[in-house]
Amino acid sequence: MVGASGGVNTASIQIAKFLGARVIVIGSDEEKLSLAKSLGADELINRQQTPEWHKAVFTLTEKRGAEVIVDNVGVTYPLSLRAAAKGGRIVTVGNTGGPLVEIDNRFVFSKHLSLLGSTMGTLADYHEVMRLVTAGRLRPALDRSFPLREARAAQERLARGQQLGKITLEI
Repeated sequence: MVGASGGVNTASIQIAKFLGARVIVIGSDEEKLSLAKSLGADELINRQQTPEWHKAVFTLTEKRGAEVIVDNVGVTYPLSLRAAAKGGRIVTVGNTGGPLVEIDNRFVFSKHLSLLGSTMGTLADYHEVMRLVTAGRLRPALDRSFPLREARAAQERLARGQQLGKITLEI
């Protein structure tokens, strides 16, 4: 997973662990990686300390690559393509790094990769995830709650990438 502390990847870490996957998380700082570890991540890679993190993924996967990469950063796509296993899938659920990404198409066809975009699963998926949350098997990662009148401050916190999980607004 590329991105350690956003709402989607904090849920993705837990869902992947629930399904029995080994989870490798690439994050931008130790605080965010610590959150990922607390949610069940098996391996942590700080992309500030390891800029060529795709090589670390290959080492951790015995040179196979990751079967599924959830990348919601976007500008990290070039390294996600390199880190993916042959026949792997790259799922994008956002673009916190901006809407434009560069893709070296040679990796897509030579590795037989599938690129998937998603905003959310089906209604049945939602019900299943909520059942797991209610049962205590998954837990939402909540950063902070802001009064509605401080929505701008909440948005600024998001824009700076300082949140660890979801931010809520109180009405």
